[in-house]
Amino acid sequence: MNQSNAKKVVLYLAISLDGYIALPDGSVDWLMDVKGDGGDNGYAEFYGTVGTIIMGRQTYDEMLKLTDEFPYPGKPCYVVTRNPSGQKENAHVTFTNEALTGLVQRLQKQTEGAVWLAGGGKLVQAFMEERLMDEAMIAVVPKVLGRGIPLFPQGTVPSTFELHDIKRLGDIAMLHYKVH
Repeated sequence: MNQSNAKKVVLYLAISLDGYIALPDGSVDWLMDVKGDGGDNGYAEFYGTVGTIIMGRQTYDEMLKLTDEFPYPGKPCYVVTRNPSGQKENAHVTFTNEALTGLVQRLQKQTEGAVWLAGGGKLVQAFMEERLMDEAMIAVVPKVLGRGIPLFPQGTVPSTFELHDIKRLGDIAMLHYKVH
């Protein structure tokens, strides 16, 4: 990914081979023992292009379970929730129920880099409904979960993706798509 992606909305996440982003309880600990490239699987390079992060509240809650420290300090992070005033305050996060189209347009004007759509499935579905996603970078992890939270929940609008690049990162396939 390069600086030409500065104002784009980019979905960047990992999925299981059978299309799940999390187990039914929302956990993603199944990602912890995957054999990638021996490093960070391209994460630092991608993160260097990010100006702002958007995620759903359930994704935010699961992220907090994985780490003692907020993983995205220094970058604006917006958590989309139906009840922003009912959330536990976090100095690193802005909770919002702003309409996605307005939020994305505002953030694209304010940010110096890409807007990272970090998940989850319901938010991806809403972004696709509003046609707000420009690219998708999906790390396909060679595990079959058999159940869980799908990347594209039932009812997601039909969409066409154009394959831009594929990288092998150990056992992981990183797929980079343009969204039409």
